[in-house]
Amino acid sequence: MNTQTKESQNSLTPQMSIEILKEGNLRFQKNIKADRNLIKQVSQTSTGQFPFATILSCIDSRVSSELIFDQGIGDIFSARIAGNFVNDDILGSMEFACKLAGTKLILVLGHTACGAVKGACDDAKLGKLTGMLEKIKPAVRAVKIPKDNTLRNSSNIDFVNNVAKKNVLLTIDTILRESDVLKEMHDLKELKIIGGMYDIKNGAVDFFE
Repeated sequence: MNTQTKESQNSLTPQMSIEILKEGNLRFQKNIKADRNLIKQVSQTSTGQFPFATILSCIDSRVSSELIFDQGIGDIFSARIAGNFVNDDILGSMEFACKLAGTKLILVLGHTACGAVKGACDDAKLGKLTGMLEKIKPAVRAVKIPKDNTLRNSSNIDFVNNVAKKNVLLTIDTILRESDVLKEMHDLKELKIIGGMYDIKNGAVDFFE
């Protein structure tokens, strides 16, 4: 399998890009890898890159986008930060990836049992981590159930996972609210921005479309 070219990138629609990720995740779950020569792809991309998707995910060691979507060199832009939220630097990176480099899809990917989300739920305090977790706390506050404060912490994995999903949705809202570039592309249907949740127990991605 060759890497993406300008021609193949141009031929893809946002929906086709989603389907490529879905097919790749199914291969991953079945432990089947596409036939590709990664070293050959290194050579093929030495003069340019034409990824079809930009994926924002957590730094969690179990959630590597290239692996869980079975993608090769030059196929996706991968932005990673604990808790998969956006700031100005990540938004600028996304604007480059989509407006200048031509990707057709942004996927905000959360995952189950997220440590950053657990920290936000527990109001953890540690150096710079304290300020970082503040970015996730709007999702904690947005999840209303359970109301019992003794269950609104990392000991309740269902609460944690609901917060992680809400964090994905709020991150999409933030992208559309704070990036005029991406909002315009989205409104013109040049770009899709969707969410998803990766299940660390079985390797499956649940796409929110």
